[in-house]
Amino acid sequence: MSYEIEKTEAEWRAQLSPQEYRVLREAGTERPFTGEYTDTKTVGVYSCRACGAELFSSETKFDSHCGWPSYYAPLAEDRVEYIEDNSLGMRRVEVRCARCGGHLGHVFEGEGYGTPTDQRYCINSISLTLRPAESS
Repeated sequence: MSYEIEKTEAEWRAQLSPQEYRVLREAGTERPFTGEYTDTKTVGVYSCRACGAELFSSETKFDSHCGWPSYYAPLAEDRVEYIEDNSLGMRRVEVRCARCGGHLGHVFEGEGYGTPTDQRYCINSISLTLRPAESS
């Protein structure tokens, strides 16, 4: 796959902490209920920690009680890409940053999420950086 921002693995390793690299470049995950943004209520925009692309808004963040920050939609569909993930003996849809290919988490569909889209984007906090909205 070709991305707007492409770096060698050595360049990514130099830019990211070991934990960030494991999640963003190796599709790892952080332990549930341990992420920096799991319970954050701050108004703002969440960007990809690897490349800075704006991905999610606090307006679509909701409490799903799944252990990771959850959103019901990205800022725009072209900000993320979807990849079928059949690892761990289950069928899931991986969510990646469309600008750099960084692993963000997974998206799940189904009624019962109580969201306008019936979707839950379960995103690793370590894949994101929150830019708080400026207060007026």
